[in-house]
Amino acid sequence: MARTSSPIQLVLIIASGLPLILLALACAVLLYFGIPRNAAGMAAKGVCSAAFVAGRALPQLMADDVLPASPVLGLITISVDEAARRVTARFAGLFARTAVLLPQRGCVLDVAPPSAPVTRTEAAQPIGDAPWPQGEAAVPVAQWGPGVDAAGLQQVLDQAFIGAGDPNGANARGVAIVHKGRLLALRGASGFASGTALHGWSMSKTVTGMLLHKLSVDTHLALDSPVVDAFAPAREPAWLAPWRSDGRKAIRVSDLLYMRDGLASTEDYQPWGSVPQMLWGHSNVAAFAAASPAEATPGTRWRYLSATANLLSAVARGRFSKDTDYWAYPAKALFEPIGARSAVLETDSDGNWVGSSYVWASAGDWARLGQLMLNDGRWGEVQVLPPGWLQLAAAPSTMQGEGLGYGAMSWRIGDPVAGECKGYGLPPDTLSMGGHWGQIVAMVPSRQAVIVRLGWTFKRKQFDSCAFVAQVLKTLPKE
Repeated sequence: MARTSSPIQLVLIIASGLPLILLALACAVLLYFGIPRNAAGMAAKGVCSAAFVAGRALPQLMADDVLPASPVLGLITISVDEAARRVTARFAGLFARTAVLLPQRGCVLDVAPPSAPVTRTEAAQPIGDAPWPQGEAAVPVAQWGPGVDAAGLQQVLDQAFIGAGDPNGANARGVAIVHKGRLLALRGASGFASGTALHGWSMSKTVTGMLLHKLSVDTHLALDSPVVDAFAPAREPAWLAPWRSDGRKAIRVSDLLYMRDGLASTEDYQPWGSVPQMLWGHSNVAAFAAASPAEATPGTRWRYLSATANLLSAVARGRFSKDTDYWAYPAKALFEPIGARSAVLETDSDGNWVGSSYVWASAGDWARLGQLMLNDGRWGEVQVLPPGWLQLAAAPSTMQGEGLGYGAMSWRIGDPVAGECKGYGLPPDTLSMGGHWGQIVAMVPSRQAVIVRLGWTFKRKQFDSCAFVAQVLKTLPKE
């Protein structure tokens, strides 16, 4: 006669197997969302760029830049081929991704290596001790002028680097302060010498906007043109055809520039979210972004989306007959004319600028980009950007709601109604580039000031960008 288990025995049997069941479910979820593969991609790309774009020493890159983001990243191992400028990351020894340094494209995931390795001197060229902006030398404190509160500004700078090197702290990496076109201060954390390229993350969006503005004039592209009409026939991406048959055909280039395309997309940074999936889960960031269906009437709703910036990158690509010219354009049209020698705009595997996230530049070079905006595109005697960029950046995306706080790929942080820094006493004309780990370039036309802070701040409460800008401005003279 067969024995039957009692209810208590059944519970014990199920309970004993529960950890294995939960583990299996967790693994299934990880695999479904591609998290192990994406995590390996994040690590390979991040270490490759830090080593071969920024030129930082290899031993601490995983510990400093990758592991603090999530405990699960501790399952990743890294191997580096310095001669080939290549980094391979393996998640739990099973999921491998490789990033390699390419000419004019920075470090790129999942591509064939170049015929000859790119040298580090090609990737990051340190600047000499000439006065900024020709070099990196700041104005001596004694020459700051009577209107500058020298003691106060030095105190702000000292406070900015409390917790530098600590991933649980504010972890500042570089600061630059410019007033009336003079670099008053340039400081870097330990291990981040002058000229070291620093990751701007979403500050890249503003650079993408600057490039699109120049390119629209260079190639006679009207910003109010529909996106579906912005490509030469031979340069149309495959994702464009479906747009012609639905509501997306009404999206204009200017709607992308101001993030009011109306697409059903979200800005989600969770491991399974849209941004990690786009950056590390797909070879073509623009195609990923373009797959979102229409949700709102274009031009009527503002929504901050990294995907939108990458669509703008694709529009820019479509204005070139050759990808090599497209990849060379950021340096030729923007970085080189202002002496931003460390600056690099990286691409995805397919060749699109990752305009949402992948500009690297030194603190001094980020200050150059901010000063160029402050000058409405003029650099010395040369009009690097067509006039009108500052006006575009400062114009609100929408006339009500959250869009009041955003301009053309730029934040209107001083707006007294919807600005991110409302209540901090910033001048209303204050604009900024902003990155999600404590990166900011603030531009204040009325105070002739550019304020740069680069960090790797994993815990948001450790750094208040609005307070930092306000504290710096208090030490500068009011005009």
